[in-house]
Amino acid sequence: MNIRARILLLVAASFLALLTVGALAMYQARKSEREVRFVTETVVPSAIKSVALLTKLKEVHIAALGMVSAPDEATIRQAYEETAHRRDALSKAVDELDAQSDSKAQRGLVELVRESQKNYFQSLDDTAKLALAGQRDVAQANMAATVDQYLREQGEALGTLDIEKNRSKDEAIRKLNERLSATLVMLAMVTLAALAFLGVIGFVLYRRIVAPIGDMQASMTRIATTQDFSHRVQVERDDEIGKSLQAFNLMIEKIEESAAQVRRKTADIHAMLDNIPQGILAIESGGRIHPEVSQHLAIVLERTDVAGQLAMEVLFADTDLGADALSQVDAAIAACIGEDAMNFEFNAHLLPAEIEKTMADGRVKILDLNWSPMMNEQDQVDRLLVCVRDVTDLRALARAAQSQRRELGMIGEILGVHQEKFQAFCADATTLLDESCDVVEHAEGAPPSERVDAINVLFRNVHTVKGNARTHGLLQLADAGHEVEEHFDRLRAGLEDWDASSLNVRLAGLRQVLHEYRHLSETKLGRHGPGRRGDVEKFALIPREQVRSWQRLLESMGDTAAGANLAQSPAWQRLRASMARVGTETLGEQLAPVLDSLPQLAAQLGKEAPEVQVDDHGMRLHAQIGGTLRNVFVHLCRNAIDHGIEPALARIAAGKRAAGQIVISAQQVEGRLRIEIVDDGRGLALDRIRERALALGLIDVSAEMPSVALAELVFSPGFSTADQVTEVSGRGVGMDAVRAFLNAEGGDIALVLARDAIPVNGYVPFRTVITLPERFVVPADIGMTEEPIHA
Repeated sequence: MNIRARILLLVAASFLALLTVGALAMYQARKSEREVRFVTETVVPSAIKSVALLTKLKEVHIAALGMVSAPDEATIRQAYEETAHRRDALSKAVDELDAQSDSKAQRGLVELVRESQKNYFQSLDDTAKLALAGQRDVAQANMAATVDQYLREQGEALGTLDIEKNRSKDEAIRKLNERLSATLVMLAMVTLAALAFLGVIGFVLYRRIVAPIGDMQASMTRIATTQDFSHRVQVERDDEIGKSLQAFNLMIEKIEESAAQVRRKTADIHAMLDNIPQGILAIESGGRIHPEVSQHLAIVLERTDVAGQLAMEVLFADTDLGADALSQVDAAIAACIGEDAMNFEFNAHLLPAEIEKTMADGRVKILDLNWSPMMNEQDQVDRLLVCVRDVTDLRALARAAQSQRRELGMIGEILGVHQEKFQAFCADATTLLDESCDVVEHAEGAPPSERVDAINVLFRNVHTVKGNARTHGLLQLADAGHEVEEHFDRLRAGLEDWDASSLNVRLAGLRQVLHEYRHLSETKLGRHGPGRRGDVEKFALIPREQVRSWQRLLESMGDTAAGANLAQSPAWQRLRASMARVGTETLGEQLAPVLDSLPQLAAQLGKEAPEVQVDDHGMRLHAQIGGTLRNVFVHLCRNAIDHGIEPALARIAAGKRAAGQIVISAQQVEGRLRIEIVDDGRGLALDRIRERALALGLIDVSAEMPSVALAELVFSPGFSTADQVTEVSGRGVGMDAVRAFLNAEGGDIALVLARDAIPVNGYVPFRTVITLPERFVVPADIGMTEEPIHA
């Protein structure tokens, strides 16, 4: 029999026992109910009514006494009627008592009461008749003699009946109690028998069910305590218990396999922790380090007592983190542990990824920290896993590689510039930086209101250095200049205060980058001095002072009589013209670095490379003005491409060629050098110039200014029509710098608007006219030599 059948048997036996006890109890209860109902509804009420008969008899007699003593006939009749009414009630009560009699003795006594009652009622009628006849004394005498006798007889009969009724009641109650006691005893015996039966069955089932389960529990406890999963519970039966034991043994077998896998994985993890070249630790609740850490952590942190210590002390003591940063890290760790993963995502940015830690011997290590959450079954962060790597050597190599890449990039930029142009640029940039340092020194003691011009000069010079560096492709210097320019722009806008030491530091940094270019050119490339324009078979280097002495000698020879005739000869004229052209260049040659950079600038602005035409009418310019012209044309050409020439699609829509055109021409006019530059772009934005002038407070709203005066405003310091600042334009420096460069050489610049031109969308065609002293020009009519001589 299996466990299920045994349990069903126990349930059925229990149900049968309960049913038997319940049926017997119900039967006895119904029987006792009838007996109790008989006693309570018949015997007891009958006994009570027998007592009530005496009371009713007394009421009749009292009414009769009232009738006898009534003063008149009406009262006698009324009392007689009352007596008759009570007589009827007494007779009815005797009838009910007779109906409830449960023995012959009681019924005999009831008959005796009726006979006595009949005589009593008859004597009362006789007394009533005497009273109504006016014989009151006779009626009273009859009442005292006859009625009282019958009353005593009836009272004695009713007393005897009452005794009999009480006796019958007591007997019925006694028998009822005996039956109830017998019923209780019988139910107790049946219940005990049922409990004994169930106990026997339960004991058998206990032996067959509970004992094996207890053995299995003991085995489980032993296995759990000893962790000996090789133990098995012996199976000796094939019922549910036996199958449960088989399943338990199978579970133990699976647990043994899993435990073996866990041991292998644990061993693997320990092997990894012991051999992985990373410091690995876990931070628990409370900010302490879990005892399981990687062996390499001791090498990284140079200490072995990290288990159980506070992570803030082990990892972040003696680091480059400030007090506020350390407080944020501590709060972030506490906010992550014990919370869900979202908290870690919200606070991960507060956990440092790299720190510099000072070791006990003073060495500084750079440690890379990688943070990961370890989740529990409730999807909450139970611990924080931290991987610590010593990247000190790696960062040193990265810095060295970065420095090497930067150096190689700078060398590549230097190689992209002709040696002579590079040296000329370095000389011009050095001059501008020296001038800027002098400006800072002289403006240091000046009142703040008098520093405006100094700030404009500083900004203009740095902007020029940056623009020329970008023109020559020296991007490292251009970027450094851009950063310094940013600072000077904030200084010019009043966002920062004047600080001479800070300005000198920034200028020194820019000068350092320039020095790096020069140093690399000389040490890595061996490029000393300005270099040659060709090979030694074609060109010769002659000191400039030597050439000037030859020129003075030729002029002095022409002053003598013999030399006067010689000066008229063609050979003399050619020699004199050749000497005059020593150290000169054509306008195109001087502007070549600027013009060569225009395609790159156009591509940066998303425009087609412009076509540039240079017409110098055969004139040559002294090299000493070359730096100024390059500084000037850097700004002018950039303005032409950025503000004047439209994008390709806009030009095509306006019926123009996709690529713009810039024309540069030079000639001598009224004893001065005149250079013009004009492009075929949209022209000068007079409306935009007026808007910016109003915004800057340069003009009043009500002021009526001619177009020429509006155009002149572009030479104001800080003036720009660009909507946003870029690396090309928008800072409000350019045209004022151009005028300053030209004024320093005795020249000037002006914008000449096209005569009678009609503005189109607020734009007017114009030409930019530059004038310089004639001393920088070698006229074309002096003559030509076959080969120029460079000094």
